[in-house]
Amino acid sequence: MEEKIETYVLAGDKKNLPRNVFLHLFAMVALYWSAISFITLCWQYVNYYLPDIAVERYGQYYSLGPIRFAIASLIIIFPLFVLATWFLNKIYRKESFVRESKTRKWLIYLTLFIASLVVVGDLIFVINTFLGGEITLRFVLKAFSVLLVAIAVFGYYLDDVRRPEPSKSAKLYAIAGGVLVLAMVIGAFFIVGSPAKARLAQLDQQRVNDLQSIQYQVVNYWQRKGQLPENLAVLGDPISGYIVPNDPATSQPYEYNVKSAENLTFELCAVFSLSLHGNGDGRPKPVPAYDGFNQNWNHSQGRTCFERTIDKQLYPRLENLPVK
Repeated sequence: MEEKIETYVLAGDKKNLPRNVFLHLFAMVALYWSAISFITLCWQYVNYYLPDIAVERYGQYYSLGPIRFAIASLIIIFPLFVLATWFLNKIYRKESFVRESKTRKWLIYLTLFIASLVVVGDLIFVINTFLGGEITLRFVLKAFSVLLVAIAVFGYYLDDVRRPEPSKSAKLYAIAGGVLVLAMVIGAFFIVGSPAKARLAQLDQQRVNDLQSIQYQVVNYWQRKGQLPENLAVLGDPISGYIVPNDPATSQPYEYNVKSAENLTFELCAVFSLSLHGNGDGRPKPVPAYDGFNQNWNHSQGRTCFERTIDKQLYPRLENLPVK
């Protein structure tokens, strides 16, 4: 009798070993992270393949930042989730009493609670949107992706928590989930492009930022001196600390030409690595990292010039400003 009690006490202590608590917590955090990343990727797929004209009007298309973060998360977190779950199932087979751990059950029922709220909330939102006449294919697909993930999580863990031992279908779930995640990640690479292309896009972004800065200094020069600068070198100001930027890749100065001193027309030119006119396949372009201050900074690959004319009424000489 005493031996049975001692065995029971030892088993109870082993249920909540630091190792088991860590693995259960890590598996659930990895699950939440993977689910959110997967849904994010689904939503960006929808934004890419089904662009919303009403949204595009304001220059908001799909965003590369969330896609890259979702890809990175799924590449790292999802395999760790599968590995942690596999290791836990291995422990369950050797030490079945670990499945009765309070930590495990609390986390599973918390997950079931969150998943059920997501399912109910998603259905309510869909019906509410439908009654408001705002239902679109984009909305349906996004809502369906949330619903699908929530139901998959709810169904798996509801079945798992009822079983005295790991389900034999856990391996099938892992394989199916892995194949689906892998397909989503590989497909996303066709949207974001290679790291080398991302680097070129960053350089182009810096070029546009530099041209914006130079343009502001040209307008400021006109407002203070009443004429266009002869060249970019005169824009340098040691007092304000402004230094005329050069091309980030070649360190060569940007091209500046006065087209008409009388009409205050000038142009700024740079050599770009990529084209910013969409993807060339009918798909929308990503959200630009720069807004151009409501100006057109779309460019082709190679040398591109931007012609600007200063409006004297919009940008009057500072000495002509009315005194308040």
